Amino acid sequence: MTTSREPKAGDAAGPGEPEAASPAVSEEPDAAETHLTETSPAGYSVRRTLPLRVEAIRQFRRRRTLIAFSILLVLPWVLVGAFKIGGSPSGNGVPSLVDVATAGALNFTLFALFVSTGFLLVVAVALFCGDTVASEAGWSSLRYLLAAPVPRARLLRQKLIVALSYSVAAVVTLPLMSLVAGTVGFGWADVELPTGGTVPASTAIGRMGIVIAYSLTAQLVVAALAFLLSVVTDSPLGAVGGAVGLVIVSNILDAVTALGSWRDFLPTHWMYSWMDALQPQIQWTGMAKGAAISVTYAAVLFALAFRRFHNRDIVS
Repeated sequence: MTTSREPKAGDAAGPGEPEAASPAVSEEPDAAETHLTETSPAGYSVRRTLPLRVEAIRQFRRRRTLIAFSILLVLPWVLVGAFKIGGSPSGNGVPSLVDVATAGALNFTLFALFVSTGFLLVVAVALFCGDTVASEAGWSSLRYLLAAPVPRARLLRQKLIVALSYSVAAVVTLPLMSLVAGTVGFGWADVELPTGGTVPASTAIGRMGIVIAYSLTAQLVVAALAFLLSVVTDSPLGAVGGAVGLVIVSNILDAVTALGSWRDFLPTHWMYSWMDALQPQIQWTGMAKGAAISVTYAAVLFALAFRRFHNRDIVS
C-alpha cells in the first residue's frame, strides 16, 4: 500500500510538473500600489481624482469666498465716497501717498493698495490658504476625500493650487477695482509723487504691474504659513489667525530699531518695497531682497506642510 505526501518547497518538480515558485526570488508589489489596485474600481486614474475645476467650484461656493471678494470690490468705492465727503486729503507733515490720493485714478489705486497691504490683503490670503484643509478636517470630510482614493500629495497640491489662485485673484481684484473707482471719482492723470514730480500715465501702467507682482510675492509668506497651519490644525480660525498673528508680531518687531540689521530677515520688513517702483528711476534693491526673503520662507513652509500631511494620522 503506497501513501502520498504533500510536496514541500524544497522538493524538485517531477516530469511534467510545474516548478513551485521560490519565495527568495518572488517580487511583491509596493504595499500602497497593491492597496490602490485591489480596492480601486476598473479605470481608476490618479490624475482624474479631485480635478482643479471641481475644487475651484467648491471653494467659490463657500460663503467666506463671496464675502472676501465682496469686501475687496466694495472698499475702493467706500474710499472714493470718503474722499468726496471729507474733501481734499491732508497728511501729517510727512509726504505720503494719502496727500496725492485724489490726483487721479492711478494715484488712488496706489493709495488703496498702500492702506490694504498690511492687513486686508493679509487676511484675504490667509483666509484662502488657511481654511482650505482645516475646514475639511473640521467637517470630518478629509478622510473621505482620501478614501476616494485621492493620494495625499495630490490632494494637498490641488488644494494649494486653488488656494493660491484665489489669493492671486484677491490681490489683483483690489487694484483693478480701485482703478475703475478712481477713474470715475477723480479722472485720469499722470501719477503725482508725494515727494514731488510726476510719472507719465503710460509709464505708470507698467510700474503698476511691477507693484502688483511684488505684492503677490510679498504675500507668499502669509500663504505658506496659513497653509502649514491648515495642515497641522483642524481649526480654520486657528490657521487664519496664526498667519495674521505672524504679520502683527513681525510688524511690532520691525518697529524695534534696536534690532538693527536683524529686521531685514523679518517677513514683513520689505512688504512695502514696491514703493521703490514709483521713483523716477526704479530702485530694485529692496524688492530683490524682499522677494528673496519671501520666496525662501515660503519654500520652507510649503515643504513642511507637505511633509507633515504625508505623515499625519487622518482621523477626521
